Amino acid sequence: MRKLTIITFLSLDGVMQGPSSPEEDPSDNFTQGGWASDYWDETMPHVLKEAMSVPYDILFGRKTYDVFASHWPEVESPDPVAKLLNEARKYVFTSSESGLEWDNSVSLSGDIRTEILNLKSQSGPLIQVHGSGELVQSLLKHKLVDELRLWTFPVHVGQGKKLFGSDLPRANYKLKKTEAYSNGVIMSIYEPL
Repeated sequence: MRKLTIITFLSLDGVMQGPSSPEEDPSDNFTQGGWASDYWDETMPHVLKEAMSVPYDILFGRKTYDVFASHWPEVESPDPVAKLLNEARKYVFTSSESGLEWDNSVSLSGDIRTEILNLKSQSGPLIQVHGSGELVQSLLKHKLVDELRLWTFPVHVGQGKKLFGSDLPRANYKLKKTEAYSNGVIMSIYEPL
């Protein structure tokens, strides 16, 4: 069975919304977008090594897909992130198939548990979820996540969408690996017990 891994960037107070730029996700009047951008240069090579060095497919919620699809197809090689994202198969949990024009994009809809269990049962590489806060909440609620790969940035954001919503059931995790970078970012890899 294929594994499903959450890949996300977090502030110290658990916010995952809009780490890259103010325009990334201003929903719910979020004004702190771009909170992680000062740390990218040192952090991204580690992200490439830990999260993007083996073949993978990507699972997106619709909003995050639209953000990625509006940017990454326009970035040309030799950018290693663009190459990996553009070549990966992209599964999009959405109620509308329109606008899935990024190469290798496939829509998913219906019951999330059924769809994801079906996807995980197929042959193929690791499935990664990038961002996609609402989708992540559903995956965690239905216990469909096999691993969390978290990068925690030394920033307090105050408001915004959190990785772990207040309505999720209690869950315990085993720390598989951790690494601290000189810029204060900490990578942690967990698996559910």
